[in-house]
Amino acid sequence: MNHATDRGPSTTRERARAERTAPAPVGVVIATRNRSASLAVTVRHLLALPERPQVLVVDNASTDDTAAMLARDFPRVRVITLPVNRGALARTHGVRALDTPYVAFSDDDSWWAPGSLAGAADLLDRYPAVGTVTARILVEPDGTEDPIVEELRDSPVPRPDWLPGPALGSFLAAATVLRTDAFRAAGGFHPRLWLGGEEELLAADLAADGWWLTYADHLTIHHHPSTVRDATLRRAHGIRNTLWFTWLRRPAGPALRRTLHLARTVPRDTASLRAFAEATAALPWVLRERRVLPPEVEARLRSLEPAQRDSTARSYTG
Repeated sequence: MNHATDRGPSTTRERARAERTAPAPVGVVIATRNRSASLAVTVRHLLALPERPQVLVVDNASTDDTAAMLARDFPRVRVITLPVNRGALARTHGVRALDTPYVAFSDDDSWWAPGSLAGAADLLDRYPAVGTVTARILVEPDGTEDPIVEELRDSPVPRPDWLPGPALGSFLAAATVLRTDAFRAAGGFHPRLWLGGEEELLAADLAADGWWLTYADHLTIHHHPSTVRDATLRRAHGIRNTLWFTWLRRPAGPALRRTLHLARTVPRDTASLRAFAEATAALPWVLRERRVLPPEVEARLRSLEPAQRDSTARSYTG
């Protein structure tokens, strides 16, 4: 008697059918607020992916028609509605609600290309010391590469021979797939940083936990920047959060150098002044929470300093 059917699919066709119907190992978390039109485009793209990922939207207390639109047009999408705007912390709420081994983030104006989530999952399956995989970013509607891609591709961070791509010192949340357990163990996004360069602190803590961060050029995410955004406020938060990360994790010498570099190079205006004032006012809790990175992780960040100083993609504008 042939018991092949007792052990699962026995033909190529049956195995392919099982793979198509199996739950995806990657869930997608989208944090959103008051951008229902772009969110609808993003969700439609994600639901059409061959990987059939779980899609979870965390609504940061939207006051537009986001809730009604999701209920009407995408009833099978999971939604968490927060009572107040939690910024990037909304992503942490989303990851806590997922049951997939890997999590991808999308902004409400970005979506993953077909096959990229599966490709990221495959890399994480094959390389157990890799904690994050960051994809190539194409800016729509023209499909041009985001300027940051060249810096990711040419990252100067020293890498072990086995790492499948360039080693990174940080990642961009909306272009990255992470190990869910690693994200949770590192504590997710810091609740005080809110939004704007919030990835840098989490990336350093993941590296301190022993994880490698890498870039994969064959994976792609599309970004169609929303026009509904406050670029000046985002710049102020980015400067403040860079200072907080620097003071929380870098040794005294590098922290002082980066602080002085920012003071010399950011725009001389009210937004920058407010950012430095907010950062300085927080010194009591920053010093309480300060935990200097291990030397090997600090060495990776030092290797990035020349590229950061010369970067146009990472400059604070708006």
